[in-house]
Amino acid sequence: MRWDPPPDMEEVVGMATGQRDRSSLLLPGVLVGIGIAGTLDEVILHQLLGWHHFYDRSTTTVGLVSDGIFHLFSTAVLVLGVIQLVERRRTSPDPPRIALAGILLGAGCFNLYDGTIQHKLLRLHQIRPAAPNDLPYDLAYLAIAAALALSGALLLRRTRQPTT
Repeated sequence: MRWDPPPDMEEVVGMATGQRDRSSLLLPGVLVGIGIAGTLDEVILHQLLGWHHFYDRSTTTVGLVSDGIFHLFSTAVLVLGVIQLVERRRTSPDPPRIALAGILLGAGCFNLYDGTIQHKLLRLHQIRPAAPNDLPYDLAYLAIAAALALSGALLLRRTRQPTT
């Protein structure tokens, strides 16, 4: 019995060796997903709801500056991803669903990273530090992130399966 790696694993290996397909819509989609997730986090949780700053372990001024730097980063990633999607769409043989899969994967994986590494491991900030119990917020945030990432992975797998 022979094991054949899924197509997305071959692309990851190709990216690591520098031999990736430069017309694929997957990577720009991932960048757009990261940018969207970061921007929504910044706008909704940081600015509109005022629940936390990117870095909450100092003064409010440091928190606001850290929010600004984070917002610049997420906006730059979003713009870069959109530019690459527009450029590659003309030459890519990929169906648009590959880009959508990348967007879902990027947003979900970014939020999984944010919720586990930045919130819990590094303790840069919590979702809602003023809440008496932040576990429900953590679970909801991570469940949404996992659902996005899983949706993206399933869409990517389904899109790349050969039709019979």
